[in-house]
Amino acid sequence: PPKKIFNFAIFKVTAYAVWAAGIPLALFGYFVPYVHLMKYVNERFQDGKNKEVVLMCIGITSGVGRLLFGRIADYVPGVKKVYLQVISFLFIGLMSMMIPLCRVFGALIAVCLILGLFDGCFISIMAPIAFELVGAQDVSQAIGFLLGFMSLPMTVGPPIAGLLRDKLGSYDVAFYLSGIPPLIGGAVLCFIPWIHSKKQREIDKTTGGEKMEKMLENQNSLLSSSSGIFKKESDSV
Repeated sequence: PPKKIFNFAIFKVTAYAVWAAGIPLALFGYFVPYVHLMKYVNERFQDGKNKEVVLMCIGITSGVGRLLFGRIADYVPGVKKVYLQVISFLFIGLMSMMIPLCRVFGALIAVCLILGLFDGCFISIMAPIAFELVGAQDVSQAIGFLLGFMSLPMTVGPPIAGLLRDKLGSYDVAFYLSGIPPLIGGAVLCFIPWIHSKKQREIDKTTGGEKMEKMLENQNSLLSSSSGIFKKESDSV
């Protein structure tokens, strides 16, 4: 059935809707370092050797970050795992902006190591956050929609960076601008725990009221049945 393939009901969960909007917003410049970093290194460090090591550093620390932050996320309760993504976007944005500031090749390697580490953090905790927001039954739908939304900004970023390089003759502005979306997206994600806790309080209040009404109904029915028994006994006497 179409509803099982496209379950749009999950967007009624406000916290998920904000998350599904904030993540793509943060990813407009995500692939800019991966696509343009080698060409930038060739332009900036013309006499350097083993230039491909910068991408290798991102890949290695990304793997380490997935293992490390995946374990850390186990100790972060509930939706507060979103704050790990906020931190990761903060560092991804700052490291992207710092790439043009690296005048020494060793400094660029250090920036790439940090960039990869927090890239791994962002990737590894997507599924746990989706689970916390929509529950186990809808988690696959939630991740599927999110990946679909992510595809457009991740595809658009590198061509725009290339156009800026052609127009301005330098990658500096492209890298500076690629660091802005992660900072904005991270700021949006900060609201998710508050939205989720507010909604949870409303649900608890509603269910608490329903439980109280049910208890009162049960108590009234018990009293009425007891009075009926006493009445029958008095009539028989």
